[in-house]
Amino acid sequence: MLKETLARDQKDAMRQKDTVRLSAIRMVRAAITEKEKSGGGPLDEDAVVAVVAKQAKQRRDSIAQYQEAGRDDLAEREAAELGYIEQYLPAQASDEDIHRTIHAIVQRTGASSMKDMGRVMGEAMSVLKGVAEGSRVQAVVRELLSGG
Repeated sequence: MLKETLARDQKDAMRQKDTVRLSAIRMVRAAITEKEKSGGGPLDEDAVVAVVAKQAKQRRDSIAQYQEAGRDDLAEREAAELGYIEQYLPAQASDEDIHRTIHAIVQRTGASSMKDMGRVMGEAMSVLKGVAEGSRVQAVVRELLSGG
C-alpha cells in the first residue's frame, strides 16, 4: 500500500539526510493522517492517492503564485517537492488519451453543446479519476462541446 511505501521512503530520506524529499513526504503523510482523523478511519488506497494528488495540485498552484511574485527560490523548492510527490501518483494520461476518452463519452451521450458540460464532465472524471487533472479534462470537454 502507498501509506507503507511513504513510511519506508520517509525513513530512507531521514537516513540520507534528503531534507527536500523528507519535507515532501512528511507533508503528504500529515495530510493523509488529517484526512483519516476528519473522515473517521483509515483511508482506502484510492483515497490515499486522492490526497497525494491534492498535495501535488497544491504544489503546482504554489509554484505559479511564487513565480508571479518573483520568488523563484521558493518556486524551485516547491518544484523539487512536487517531483517527489508525483512519484507516488499513477502515471498520468496523455493529452491524446484524454481527448480520445472524452470524444467517446461525447459520442455515447449525444452531447452537443455547452449545456451538456456537466454530464460529460461527470462521466469523464469518473473514468479519468487519478490519471488526469480536472483542469485538463475540462479544457478538452470545452473544446469538443464548443465545436473545436
